[in-house]
Amino acid sequence: MVALQLGDILNLSLPVLLLLAGTGLIVAEAAIPGAHFVVLGIALLLAGLVGLVVGTTALGLLAMTLTLLVAGAATFFAFREFDVYGGGGAGRTRDSDSLKGTTGRVTERVTTADGEVKLDSGGFNPYYRARAMDADIPVGTEVMVVDPGGGNVITVEPVDAIEDSIDRELRRDREQKTNGGDGSASGRRDEDRESETA
Repeated sequence: MVALQLGDILNLSLPVLLLLAGTGLIVAEAAIPGAHFVVLGIALLLAGLVGLVVGTTALGLLAMTLTLLVAGAATFFAFREFDVYGGGGAGRTRDSDSLKGTTGRVTERVTTADGEVKLDSGGFNPYYRARAMDADIPVGTEVMVVDPGGGNVITVEPVDAIEDSIDRELRRDREQKTNGGDGSASGRRDEDRESETA
């Protein structure tokens, strides 16, 4: 009823008013992507087109209402199913804890105090301020986040310099072998060799 009263004030019919509202929402979606104005915009636009064809009789109002509901549901389903905005959620902002272990490349030399990296899966804006643990890291080096920091500066290390617990054990075993270590180390080396070949 409000739409009919507004239409009377502006001297517009209901179908034309629906067409204008739908077009306005589609344009608003272009200005603010991701706000999902387009779902309602398409539904209103199609309902307005149906209203222009069938008129504003009781049957026409019923046809416009059904068109509005069906078109809105179909548009919503299509946008969700086909992931129109892309990324399957990759564009969403991530919390800092989920950044640990993420890899990327240095875009601005990273020192112990400053620098910048672009993370492979860094969210909407993949560029992060970064600092190094020990030594400077040159531009183009592949890095991994070792401490997300909880703020806006992450700590990174070159991927080839990161040593996990298995690498540390293997290095210790090699050192013990070269330094004449005891038999227990050689037993672990045999187990490590077997696990590496498996």
